[in-house]
Amino acid sequence: MKKIIALACILAPVSLLAQTNNFTINGKIGKLNSPARVYVDFMDNGKGKEDSVDVVNGSFQFKGNSAGYTYARMALSHDGGGKQKAVYTGDVIYFYFGKEQITITSKDSLANASFTGSKVYNEYQAYNKAIGGTIMDLNKNANAAFSSLTPEQQKDTAFVNVIDRNYRLAMKTRNEKQLIYAKKHPNGWFGMVALSEAAGSKVDVPKIEPIFNAMSKALRTSDIGKEMEQRITAAKTIHTGATAPTFVQNDVNGQPVKLADMKGKALLVEFWASWCGPCRAENPNLREQYKQYKDKGFEIIAISLDDNKDKWLDAIEHDKLPWVHVSDLKGWNNEVGRLYGIRAVPANFLLDADKKIIATNLRGEELNKKLAEVLGDN
Repeated sequence: MKKIIALACILAPVSLLAQTNNFTINGKIGKLNSPARVYVDFMDNGKGKEDSVDVVNGSFQFKGNSAGYTYARMALSHDGGGKQKAVYTGDVIYFYFGKEQITITSKDSLANASFTGSKVYNEYQAYNKAIGGTIMDLNKNANAAFSSLTPEQQKDTAFVNVIDRNYRLAMKTRNEKQLIYAKKHPNGWFGMVALSEAAGSKVDVPKIEPIFNAMSKALRTSDIGKEMEQRITAAKTIHTGATAPTFVQNDVNGQPVKLADMKGKALLVEFWASWCGPCRAENPNLREQYKQYKDKGFEIIAISLDDNKDKWLDAIEHDKLPWVHVSDLKGWNNEVGRLYGIRAVPANFLLDADKKIIATNLRGEELNKKLAEVLGDN
């Protein structure tokens, strides 16, 4: 049995490295040399890029521009196995920093590294302590608990269910502490971070909106604040029975596609990305349903949260996806994604001929049954 805790295709950090540098990150990890390489992704004020450098005698450096609170993912490939391996199975850390001169040091790994020179990082650590740790910490604890079981216990659902129950309780407790933290820190950056994380993919408007409205104007008008406001608005307006928000976005050839111009008795607005495993796993079913119902009025418009056009196009070709594809290549900051309050993929909205939402987040057999109901299965 596999470990029970897995990361989903949820909102993850990407990077900003501008030409006008106001931060420096110096790293020293033992005496590592080629082929060791460090990969870094930053999210800074809604914009992102990525960068990487070789490790020379244990040292590496990144320079760039930060608006003040930048979220980073840093991964170290010790053996030159590449970014994907480093990020998903290797030595990886997540942290915030600002307009600072930061030093990261460790004898052997990023996971054991210490930070100096970053006031923002220290604030982030204090925030995590107050809420009970990061999601990564909770995942790590649950996986460690599972690994501590004997092979026989790992096959016993009673033992596994205890670990799962404890994990869910820890997540619930963390969420509650985040809301308390947000209320107590209406002027602090991590107050908004706490609220954003606690709100999750399904925003409880009566609970979240008053806390948001009590926060400072500076926070509410920051990019993270604007994104939070969009999610609140989406939760109020985008639901079964409502008219889907209209949008325009370019297709693979750079030509604008309007939702209003899409025709069909049933239209699936599908949010996905080339890097999203669950999205790619669902594509064969979507392809089969499209083949079965296209002539009966079924259409799909797929909005990609990719930021790399080549990877986006490669995925479309590899998975043989014949429907309409659009993207602004802004990753998680895709304008349509933000309009619809998307925080995790895959996500979708099934519309009728009048662009009314008739169902949300249907996949697999649930989607198949709904299409048979709407379009007929003969």
